[in-house]
Order: sequence, then structure tokens, then C-alpha cells
Amino acid sequence: MEMSSENIDFDSFKQLHGPQLQTVPERFWETLFNKLRGQVFDAGEIFAMLQVDYTEEEEENEKSSRPLWRVVTLSDIAADDGKHIYLIDHAWTYDVQDAEKHLKQIPSLVDRMASLMNIPVDEKSSDDIIQEILNKMWLYNQVYSFGNEPMGSDEAMPLWYIMDEFGSRIQHSDDPSFGVVPFYYVLDQLCYSVIFPLKDLQAKDAVSRNYVQKQYSAVEHSARLIPWQYTDLTDIDYTPKEPSDAYFYEYRSKFTLPDKDEEPFVMNKNILKAYIDYDTMEGHLTDPRFVVVDDRDSADILFVKENLKNFKNLHHLVNQFPNESLVTVKDLLAVTGRRSGLDRKNEDTLEYGPSWLPVTYNLNTELPLFVSYFQHRKKRNLDNLWICKPWNLARALDTHITDQLPYIVRLQESGPKVACKYVEDPLLIHFEGVGSVKFDIRYIVLLRSVKPLKLYAYQCFFLRFCNKKYSLDSFNDYQKHFTVMNYDDSAPLRQVNYDEFIPMFNSQFPEYPWDDVEKEIFKSFRSLFLAATKEPFPRGIPHSPQSRAMYGIDFLLKWGTDDEGNKKILPVICEVNFVPDCYRANKYHPSFTNDVFSCLFLDDIENRPIIEI
Repeated sequence: MEMSSENIDFDSFKQLHGPQLQTVPERFWETLFNKLRGQVFDAGEIFAMLQVDYTEEEEENEKSSRPLWRVVTLSDIAADDGKHIYLIDHAWTYDVQDAEKHLKQIPSLVDRMASLMNIPVDEKSSDDIIQEILNKMWLYNQVYSFGNEPMGSDEAMPLWYIMDEFGSRIQHSDDPSFGVVPFYYVLDQLCYSVIFPLKDLQAKDAVSRNYVQKQYSAVEHSARLIPWQYTDLTDIDYTPKEPSDAYFYEYRSKFTLPDKDEEPFVMNKNILKAYIDYDTMEGHLTDPRFVVVDDRDSADILFVKENLKNFKNLHHLVNQFPNESLVTVKDLLAVTGRRSGLDRKNEDTLEYGPSWLPVTYNLNTELPLFVSYFQHRKKRNLDNLWICKPWNLARALDTHITDQLPYIVRLQESGPKVACKYVEDPLLIHFEGVGSVKFDIRYIVLLRSVKPLKLYAYQCFFLRFCNKKYSLDSFNDYQKHFTVMNYDDSAPLRQVNYDEFIPMFNSQFPEYPWDDVEKEIFKSFRSLFLAATKEPFPRGIPHSPQSRAMYGIDFLLKWGTDDEGNKKILPVICEVNFVPDCYRANKYHPSFTNDVFSCLFLDDIENRPIIEI
């Protein structure tokens, strides 16, 4: 018999919801089971919502920051009484990218959200009301995701929700009287919030919850409460410092390192055996100096997508370096890249670090610094547009563009994020019938050695274009601000090869020849890898005689100035991709895999579109 709310027993409920139940004290489990099974919403019998009236003096004193509602108990509540757990319904659940679309399509949702958020609607247009909801919803948003889904899948993306009027009007306290947590009831496939007492209460006591549930330092706590309790943090030095060794070890793959005196594994063979477990490279190695084998142990070369763990006494050449996450993981890329421009700081724009690295903060570890920097820029009326992205995902998943501080502060609750200063003046390329669009470029970069640094670039680069004319608005319009279209069947994919692009570029920007721009691009690549290899492990990529690597570096071009103040086109590195997708490379350049293997494993780039940088 299929399990349902009608026939499920308590033991099955506990087994089905085990991990979630760990967020709820055990004494409430059985009552929660019965209420979920019967969809019992009885909070109205125990709690009341009261509208707060302020004196005229209080109204003049920043009434907008004061709560207009409070929730109180109607009777005494004993914290150890297991019957006192209550369901809170969710008024709106959504992916942030769809929020504006929901509001435009469902007028009743606009009405409810405006009322819930106390937004006056008289004499305002529908668009203005929707924009105010989109800005203010970060004071009410909560988030959950499904941890059992594959990381990076659409199903694993965070879902934001706003509790009903009762749940949304529960105020913050550092010493809360209640706990409130989301709870996904598997049988109905619905998510609720549940509220339960943390202390004994009397009738008419205030109901509160802690909006910042983890323990943080005082300044971190203040930064995380910014959406509800604004604090000026401009006295904090916003320049990030190099973190401790523990930061580089934390959450990173464990691996063995080669001995310092380990000699390179020399293969005196005319033909090298290559084991390839890399879907977009398989079937493309045809150079007679290599032979592809199925037996991993007998291979001279391992070219694989999995993260290798052992780099000590290797008897293979491999396509990875230990600790290469220093450039391939976004938060570490920022830490590593900053080393290239420690002394560069523009007092007018407040920008610092190398020109090819956007100002970047880890929202999980550098939030007070970010808030300070944001507030400094706001006080100077400087552009404050940021792109926030997970440091462990690609394809622009869970990526947000905004100038709203509460929005940015709340985003780290859905998973680790970095906030990068958005390039507000990117170089645009013009297409007839569309206009000037944003684009990015990928170069395949080959790392043959760390000591000495031997770095190469594949000169046949790859381009991605937005589908809509660029402007600094409509940041949820994916096809205006994002270039990754090859994973969306409904979006047109503009294909322009590098040899078509270069004359197009030179025609549109005759004062800035592509050859000169490419030199700046290569200079930025080398600066990054010098920064990544100059420090000892764990702060640097160590020497590994058996290691070789291929990376895909994605970057934008922007307008900037040189040291004399002359206008100049500059690269801005967005990310460095581990085991990049080589489908297009092999499709449009049939010799690509042969060229890569020749460079990495034979040190041969003669008559190949590869240049040492």
C-alpha cells in the first residue's frame, strides 16, 4: 500500500523526516506528526497579531524602521509541554529569478505582499509597487533547499519563501521566546514553518525569534542584522587581509603532495599511453605519438575529470596540480588574485587590487568588510551594483545582480557566496538588429610547470554573447546580463568564431587593435598564476613534477584607463574553470586535443595555435 497521510504511522514519519526532525525538540515530534497529517492550523487559538500605534514624536523618529506589528501569546505556555508546536503557512514560494514574473502575472499576489509588507499603494503604479515589493521582500524572505539532490542541478537550487502574515510579523530578538524552522512534509510535498516555545511564557508576552540563529562575533552579528537593524560599519577597514592557513585547508579536498626532492617521472618512449576519462575529450586524440588505452594502471598519462588525491611518487603524468582550487574556486581566486595588486588603490573610485580582478568579498567570512565597503561607496554616491554567485557552482546558477544591501546580506543564507563588483562599463559588441550586447571570452590556458612557471594559451578562443541589448537595468533578464545560453534550449545561441570576431572587433574599435588587447589579456593570466604559485603550500600551488593542467579562463573586457589616464580596454577575469567543457573546441578545431596533449606532455607547440605567455 502506498504511504499517505491517512495511513502513515508515527515511526514511519520519524524515519521519513529524520534529518529535519533534528531541528525540532523531540518532545514536539508527535504533535507535529498529527498536525501535519491533518493540516491543522490552530496558531490563531494561541497567538494574536497586534498593530502598533506610535506617538507623533515616535512617528517622526524613523518610523519606517520600527515594526508596525507584534505578535503576542493569548495564554500561558509551558516550554516543556509537547503540544505547543504550531504550523505556519507560506504565502509565497519562488526562485528569485522568477519573482518579478510571478508578481506581474498574479495581481492578487501583489495585493497580498503589499499588505503584508505594509507598502502604501495609493497613487502608485503597478510597476512601482512591484519594485518596492522586490526590494522589501528581503526583510521577510526565508530559504530552504533539498540537500539530497545533485549539487548544481536545478532541483538543488534554493527556494525562497515568505511566511504568512502571522509568521512574517514575528519580530527579532537576540533572546528569542520561540524557535521557527522550515519543515518539508514529504507526503504532501509541501513546506511549512513550525513554531515552538524556547521558554515559559505568560499571556500577552511578546513572541519573538532570532533572525540570526548561529553564534557570531558582535560585528558579524550586526552585519547580518543590517536588513532589519541598520548599523554604520564604515569604521571597519574594508580591505581584506590574507587569511590564515586554516582557511586554505578548510573544506578543501585532502591530497598527498610530492616530496620536495621528487624527480620527474621520465618516459623514454616513442609512443605514450593515455587513459582518458573526460567526456568532451574522448575520441579526439589522434596524434600517432599517443595511444589511448582502457587500462588506467598501464597508462603513462591520466587525463581525467575526477579530483585526484595522490600526487606523491606518481608513476603517471596527470592533468591536475595539487591545490589548484586556489584559482578554480571563486573565493580562493579572489584571495589569490589580490596578491597581484596589494599596493593599488584608487581613492576616487575606492577600487583596489589588480585591474583584472573585480573587488570581491566572501559573504560568509568577510561580510562586515563588505558592508563597510558598500556603505563607503554609498556615502560617496559611487555605483554600488554587485553580482553575487556561489563559489562552488557554474553556469550562472543561483547568481544575482543587485544594488540592494539587504538582498546581498541575506543571500549567504542560501549557501556560500562571493560578491563581486559588477562591471558597469563593459565593452559591448554591436550586432545588426539587436544592438550592442555584452559578451565574454574563454581562453584555454595550459599549465606545464610551476617552478619555473611555464604557461601557455590556446589562441583559438571562444565567445559567448547576450541575446539582448545591454543596459544597466532589468537585472533578472537573463538574456540581457548573462551569456551562458548553451544549457537553455529555448534561448538562441549566437555562434561567432574567433577568426570572425577579430576583424569585427578591429572594425568597431579601430583605435584599440585586438593584438594589443590580447597582450593585456595574457599579461593578466600570467599575473594570476604568478600570484598562485609564489607562496608555499597551502597558500600556493606547489611544484609537482608529474602534473600538467588545462583551464578555461572566462573574462569580460571593460573600459578603463592606463597609468596616465588614457582610455584603455582592460580584461576582467570572472572565473577559472577546472576540466573545462571542450565540446566546442573539438568541434570547431579538430586538432585541439592533439594540440593540448602535444604541449602538455611533449613540450611541443611548433606549428600549433599555442603561445607561451
